[in-house]
Amino acid sequence: MSVKLKVSLLLFLAWRAFSSFHGRNTFLEYPDYFPLPSYNFERNPLDKAKITLGRALFYDPILSADGSISCASCHSPFNAFAHTDHDLSHGINDEIGQRNAPALFNLAWQRTFMWDGAINHLDMQALAPISHPKEMGERLPNVIDKLQNDPKYPNAFYQAFQDSLITGEYLLKALSQFQLTLVSANSKYDQVKAGMTSFTEQEQSGYLLFQRNCNSCHTEPLFSNGGFANNGLPVDTTLNDFGKWRVTGQESDLLLFKIPSLRNLSFTPPYMHDGRFRKLRQVLNHYTAGVALHATTAEELSKPMSLAAHEKVDLIAFLLTLDDRSFVFNPEHQVPR
Repeated sequence: MSVKLKVSLLLFLAWRAFSSFHGRNTFLEYPDYFPLPSYNFERNPLDKAKITLGRALFYDPILSADGSISCASCHSPFNAFAHTDHDLSHGINDEIGQRNAPALFNLAWQRTFMWDGAINHLDMQALAPISHPKEMGERLPNVIDKLQNDPKYPNAFYQAFQDSLITGEYLLKALSQFQLTLVSANSKYDQVKAGMTSFTEQEQSGYLLFQRNCNSCHTEPLFSNGGFANNGLPVDTTLNDFGKWRVTGQESDLLLFKIPSLRNLSFTPPYMHDGRFRKLRQVLNHYTAGVALHATTAEELSKPMSLAAHEKVDLIAFLLTLDDRSFVFNPEHQVPR
């Protein structure tokens, strides 16, 4: 097969692998093996001007009380929009939070947000960090006032919403618009699914181990089932973070945390809700020998995961195929120039 024909075939396969959800003036692309998005685009149709505005707001520390913290301060594009500098996130006045900021991608498929599921809609999620005293420490009316008096924002909001009077609804919908475009679906795993390449023998071995041991919670192709689980972490008695129980007050939710996606793990350490593990091998060691059995520990973890040393290596080799460098280094996601 000629090089030209081979390139044409690869491009055709890549095109076949993606379907589109059409919004107003733009579209969201994702592979055809992804489920349909959970986000209701009818109430906030994707629009180029709104996405552009949301991107500017995401990187602007004007959202914080002292002008020092932006969304990107804890969600860096070069870390798959996660926070890797510290185990726990830092906010204004170098305040230290209680959890590690999760990665932001494939949000259109999520129904709940935050490690404890306290937010049930993406359009409302930004209110939590904006108002949290250890994060941005600001009040929404103050943010609106600052934006209204900024020389560039009234016109930007007018271009996006045909209204130069800035409101909280417009602010939150614009932030959602940008975050909805953060789709990670071009890892080696995705290229294998599209028929563009194949796993190595070691990666294939790791894939089978993953399907046998991990897929019930970290379900393909999003690599999270979107639910909550107690994964048997020993309780950090300094943080005393009891997960979803803090929201619901129900004993059955004690120590349950949202199940994160396993995509882009190379770019998102440390791991777990409190960032206690720096290396993937530490995570695997936890599941093979470190699970603490609580009343709510996931049934799947009632017995230690049985993995030989070489199987751990194979499993990590597969997990690395979930890295999406084209997403992490996409200039359209980075700070506006």
